[in-house]
Amino acid sequence: MTRALLFSNSANHDGTFLSHARETVADFFAETRELLFIPWALADHDSYTAQVSDAFGAYGIQVRSAHTVDDAAAAVRDAGAVYVGGGNTFRLVQALRRAQLMPVMREAVERGLLYSGASAGSLIASPTMRTTNDMPIVQPESLDTLALLPFQLNCHYEDADPTSTHAGETRELRIREFHEENDVAVLGIREGTWLHIDDATGSTTMTLSGTAVSRQAPGPGILHERGIDPVEVAGDLTRLLAATPRFDLQT
Repeated sequence: MTRALLFSNSANHDGTFLSHARETVADFFAETRELLFIPWALADHDSYTAQVSDAFGAYGIQVRSAHTVDDAAAAVRDAGAVYVGGGNTFRLVQALRRAQLMPVMREAVERGLLYSGASAGSLIASPTMRTTNDMPIVQPESLDTLALLPFQLNCHYEDADPTSTHAGETRELRIREFHEENDVAVLGIREGTWLHIDDATGSTTMTLSGTAVSRQAPGPGILHERGIDPVEVAGDLTRLLAATPRFDLQT
């Protein structure tokens, strides 16, 4: 059982925290009165928690932050819902590993814990954090993450500007390099979009929704697969849940 709501970003440039997905948030957390917040992707945990508390308070949800509890693992096991904030993915993964929360969170989600996050908090639903855009400001002991999905996410996906004279790396090129070593689908989700995994009908479904902020973007997401040209995707993406990831092909 996996129920997850994964945002590319937590706020658009002209909006407030998750305001671009109010109806979706309200529906996903309809039965939630308290959630556990994981603030460790940013350095200022108190300010981050205050921001998230204000945002979820509008839905009648009380927020408890993992940095204020004595036993984070017990807090995860007792929670009905968890929201993992964005920030630096390396810092987030290091903190989760130091607290030994990776297996605890995975098991809790399998038992029915609602999982939601944005940016780094979404990316760690992938098998690894290898498709993050972040700088390695710290060194976690492993790049492996929650593996709630059998494919990789790339949040904040940016399309190359066809009118630009910049000849440097693009997001597509970086993902192509990833595929030189790994046979794992990478779903790029653009700003303003989200991925919803649900099992309300008795079988798990996955849908990509939202409106990409960039005027150049043709849709909410783009799928990169090894040896195949990138494809624009939207709506029902349940088929990706049947994927079998293969890492480190050259080793």
